[in-house]
Amino acid sequence: MKNLIKLFSILVLFFFTVTQSQSAEKVDYLKTDWSFKGLFGKFDRGSLQRGYQVYTEVCASCHSMKYLSYRNLGEKGGPEFSEAEVKAIAATFEVIDGPNADGEMFERPAKLSDKFVMPYENVKAAQAANGGAYPPDMSVLVKARGGGVDYIYSLLQGYEDAPSGMVLDDGVHYNKYMYGNKIKMAAPLSDDLIEYGDGTKATVEQMSKDVTTFLMWAAEPHLEARHQMGFKAIIYLIILTILVYFSMKKIWSRVESEV
Repeated sequence: MKNLIKLFSILVLFFFTVTQSQSAEKVDYLKTDWSFKGLFGKFDRGSLQRGYQVYTEVCASCHSMKYLSYRNLGEKGGPEFSEAEVKAIAATFEVIDGPNADGEMFERPAKLSDKFVMPYENVKAAQAANGGAYPPDMSVLVKARGGGVDYIYSLLQGYEDAPSGMVLDDGVHYNKYMYGNKIKMAAPLSDDLIEYGDGTKATVEQMSKDVTTFLMWAAEPHLEARHQMGFKAIIYLIILTILVYFSMKKIWSRVESEV
């Protein structure tokens, strides 16, 4: 009996600690109008293409996207670059291939079937170049973080001066949306950091939204197809329900007339 009471006390204490911890870390993330949310949600093609530009010019120097191939950039439901544009994009990157006839590895321009080029050769090289921190792969980053797109969007805009009394180690920055408020990545975005090809003003807010949209697509490339399938399923169920209702009504009307 004593052991049972002791076990119950431990479970209550554990539950209370976890609840307190979660409530302490709960943050209200920044909100924006995501075009892909909801039953009829679709990706904004312009935002996806701008988001790829932000990733390439800002994020790709540290963060990989190892699950994406260059051909994905032209697929339906994604950024939908033209085939010529995708080939031109891929050709700007060099990949290691081989061995050749002499048994040696060689470099060549990337092809549509190649995966996105990795910024570092291995994890150790990535850590050495970033003060011991490992920049996470961005392929499914939206799904791997609590808060999803709202968290990523907020994090990119959450850099501030640390509150008085908070001491930050060298190379550590304050971010009010980061778990623990300490992050080793310096603020990656600043106004007019890049020049959008479509003339859109490159504010921190706009770039944050565009690159987050791109990351959402990378994690959910078939999102639009799922939305369409879900809508068709709902229509089918509505029609089926109506048919069943009138069928049952007709059947019971015969039974009542016989009675």
